[in-house]
Amino acid sequence: MNDKIISRGRGRPRAFDRDVALDRAQALFHAHGYEGVGVAALADAMGVNPPSLYAAFGSKIDLYGEVLDRYSAASPLSGPLQMPGIETARALCDLLHMAATVYSNDADAPGCMVLEGERSTDGEAACRARGCRDASVRTLRDFIARTHADRADVVADYVATVMSGLSADARGGHTPERLIAVADMASLAIGAMLNR
Repeated sequence: MNDKIISRGRGRPRAFDRDVALDRAQALFHAHGYEGVGVAALADAMGVNPPSLYAAFGSKIDLYGEVLDRYSAASPLSGPLQMPGIETARALCDLLHMAATVYSNDADAPGCMVLEGERSTDGEAACRARGCRDASVRTLRDFIARTHADRADVVADYVATVMSGLSADARGGHTPERLIAVADMASLAIGAMLNR
């Protein structure tokens, strides 16, 4: 999708690329959270005026929801679960290692935007982020249930909880090495849960 949207401000209309605008909004939301970014800052970063932002996206919360959905869909973290023939425990361990790395890659926007969004003090923003998280946990459960149906719920919940902690610690400034060490410890627990 590469829609051109016309921004009508003072002077002649100017077009902007929706994907570029969403990338810029995502960068701000990821770095500062929903509450930490005002409409004026979003509009400025996206290259539009506030009325054009509302015309194109509806509201700040609707923009945030679209950014969350886009962020979730583009996440590389689903990769380990999609590898053909991969053993369940190995895939989950790879997922945690990848999360530890991805969450600490960008010093300006550490952690997971969805998991950090769940901690929002704005109820609707937190609800939107929780919806994305719940969808990810369902994907985890379905993946685990293919080989360990009786343990799918508890293992999926455990992995999701560890990922939330990794995100919070990345946001708190923990180094990739510390996060990977946590992922290693969690991997031992996953192996024990699945192989008992």
